[in-house]
Amino acid sequence: MTIESGAATLTFPQAMERAAQGLALWEGGELSDEVLADQVAHLVNSRDGARGFFVVSLSSDSPLMDRLPEPLVLELRAAGEGVVDLTVRNLAMSTAMALHHQRSGDAAQQARSERVRDRSTELLRQLDPHLVKERLVVLLEAAGQASGADLEFLDRWGYDPEQRRAISEAALAVAE
Repeated sequence: MTIESGAATLTFPQAMERAAQGLALWEGGELSDEVLADQVAHLVNSRDGARGFFVVSLSSDSPLMDRLPEPLVLELRAAGEGVVDLTVRNLAMSTAMALHHQRSGDAAQQARSERVRDRSTELLRQLDPHLVKERLVVLLEAAGQASGADLEFLDRWGYDPEQRRAISEAALAVAE
């Protein structure tokens, strides 16, 4: 089974379904790292496809994003700015949500958000360093100085000053 046909026209829910199918086949040993990477490359060619892939892969129990097979890293790196942008946004959102869940005493949800943050951090370390640095600078400007292109993104989600500090720390941690 393949997940690549029609990926450019997939809706976000369809992309999530295709990503989940691909992960299940990969986990079951029915897809090699190379075939999965090729199929993911088709998904990340569209914004909704990429969003669907990352929602599933970063938040699932699948070990894919914990071991990042080299063929997958190469395809995600080749996808360029779109993948970097979504990964940085996932880093920011999961960091802010981990703090939110900590405040509300929901340890299970906090752990899930922290896993997405950690996976996003590791993926960013594998992507094009120049693109990652440029994108993180934009996020840091908004989170730390309340200015720049990501300010609307942070305001839209209503992140408070403590969450924005945590986002800044997570962004800086990518370079460590």
